[in-house]
Amino acid sequence: MRVLIATDAFPPLCGGSGWSTYELAKGLRARGHQLLIVRPRVGPGPAAAQAAEYDGFRPVAFEGWAPPVPFLRNYFKNERFYRRFSVFLRDFARRHAVDLVHAQHVLTGPPSIAAARTLGVPVVCTIRDYWPVCYWSDLILDPKAEGLCPGCTAGRMTQCIRPHGGALWPLAIPVIPYMRANLSLKRRSLAGADAVIAVSGAIAADLRSRAPELRATRIEMIHNPVDVAGIRAQVEGAARPMADAYALFVGKLEPNKGVSKLLAAIERARLDWPLVVVGDGSERTRLEESARHSGRDVRFVGWRPREEVLTWLRFAELLIFPSHGPESLSRVLLEASALGVPIAAMETGGTADIVVHEETGLLSHSVDALGDDVARLRRDELLRGRLGGAARRRVERTFDAAVVVEQVERLYRALLVRRSR
Repeated sequence: MRVLIATDAFPPLCGGSGWSTYELAKGLRARGHQLLIVRPRVGPGPAAAQAAEYDGFRPVAFEGWAPPVPFLRNYFKNERFYRRFSVFLRDFARRHAVDLVHAQHVLTGPPSIAAARTLGVPVVCTIRDYWPVCYWSDLILDPKAEGLCPGCTAGRMTQCIRPHGGALWPLAIPVIPYMRANLSLKRRSLAGADAVIAVSGAIAADLRSRAPELRATRIEMIHNPVDVAGIRAQVEGAARPMADAYALFVGKLEPNKGVSKLLAAIERARLDWPLVVVGDGSERTRLEESARHSGRDVRFVGWRPREEVLTWLRFAELLIFPSHGPESLSRVLLEASALGVPIAAMETGGTADIVVHEETGLLSHSVDALGDDVARLRRDELLRGRLGGAARRRVERTFDAAVVVEQVERLYRALLVRRSR
């Protein structure tokens, strides 16, 4: 097959969604398919005409512009950009005679669906977070509250805009009709896909319950792929990043990652190992200040190249995952599992798809319970070994790229057969 993958992110500089897209493309290429990759770049400044090459893939870049102004930026990235990008994708797909289009995220989803429908070729869209059902993509109504938004309404939007608008949040109330229209546009666009891939059971359930526009749309739950052997090979022979035993956190230092719970958990656990924090974000300064007052040994190393992150994971005694927002399917958890790192995690979103409580890790529902799990892993070496070994085996059976890519390929073929009838 000749498959056009439209993706918001792609290596070498990207987050988890970009790496998952790369693993899919690499797996499809290995199975004999031809991959064409288009990556849009939308921002206040000019983008490069051509995206960087990575592992033989050279994504075609498409440039868009959006002002650095809240809400207005979103309008330019969505309503304005979608129209231009869909025309480009339509012409690109026609010129290269693609058999199928597979969009990967919010920038590429609606325009890819519009382009493919114009051409009459099947189109798939992968959903890796909550952009079809939440304007902010995180379902967080109040960062200080434990619960997530039970459903998007105009009334609840007056609550969720407060943490984003700061002291001036009342000035944002008039944009609520736009926010609701924007979500409706995305869901109606998504309903036009031949199939939607949800990367976790939690996302599949939320799409079915929160997006009535998708009632007649085929929703398949297919996990993100991970190259288990490749991850292990990258750290083979690597030197320990520090001599002492340590616990680890990897991720953005943002409210949705639950970083406000991190120090409380290690204090509850009375953790006597250093906690290494790999990542950066708006919460870093506050966390560093809190760590100084806590007296705990917390070491912030900032953003690190992927190879270094994997090395930190490889030698960690345990990984702490305090996420607050509904994780779609954390790549950090998948990579930690591939390396046999025991995990103490908050159960949120798709985390339970990866971490099976008491089998491949420990799951909790409160900060105190998370701290107790950290303490339990700290003192029980046999438990750490048992959970880590089971995690290694589960990721091989369920999330390895060979397993996942075969599932995606099977979906492609079914859609092509249906379209040819």
